[in-house]
Amino acid sequence: MTSAPLADRSALVGRLRAAGCVYAEDEADLLLAAADTPAALAELTDRRVAGEPLEYLLGWAEFCGLRIAVDAGVFVPRGRTALLVEVAAELTGPSPAVADLCCGSGATTVALAHRLAPRWLAGADIDPAAVACARRNLAGLDAEVYEGDLFTPLPRQWRGRLDLVVANAPYVPTDAVALMPAEARLHEAPVALDGGPDGLTVLRRVGVGAASWLAPGGHLVVEASDAQADVLCAALDAAGLVPSVRHDEDLDATAVTARRPG
Repeated sequence: MTSAPLADRSALVGRLRAAGCVYAEDEADLLLAAADTPAALAELTDRRVAGEPLEYLLGWAEFCGLRIAVDAGVFVPRGRTALLVEVAAELTGPSPAVADLCCGSGATTVALAHRLAPRWLAGADIDPAAVACARRNLAGLDAEVYEGDLFTPLPRQWRGRLDLVVANAPYVPTDAVALMPAEARLHEAPVALDGGPDGLTVLRRVGVGAASWLAPGGHLVVEASDAQADVLCAALDAAGLVPSVRHDEDLDATAVTARRPG
């Protein structure tokens, strides 16, 4: 850790604040901890001021009390997704079979591995960079990570036998991607952000697939915006699932759940 006098920390905080970093004090401490030389600190600071996500500079993000490795270009875990983990854990019985679609860095997969005692656990993502990152995060855990589109790469023997499917799929409408913070739209993979014309293109496909991959009584849990919840629930109902909605004001998060009847 760089040993910097208070004046240097204050200057660093001021520079970060001027660049628009809302949590400049916290970020300054993290950058100081990450840099082992003044030159390394200067480089990290320049990259942060230029708009590079803090998590890419540190190489990790905090999620559900865990440190998750995050590689450049991979979707950065958001704090709001803790609601998805909480709801999924509440709905799932002992020793579940679990699939995490659009797993990104594997943050949700790792969190569920710690919250549940799955008899089978897998993540899947279409982005090779995300798959590599998730495999690194899940090393040492009893879980697999597959590369491919949604359910497609999962082993066929689990079709109709999954107790839980979770998905933090992209749900930003295409026209709204350009309005996202620069940290996301300029640095994260577009495939992790763009959810199609109304933001629900991928989530509709997740619902259709879940209707045949879930065991009777199994649950799907996905993240969406509050404004999308009613339309998504209608799509899940049309797919043969029984939907409901959970919103958390503190996290500003919405989780849509759907149960396969039977």
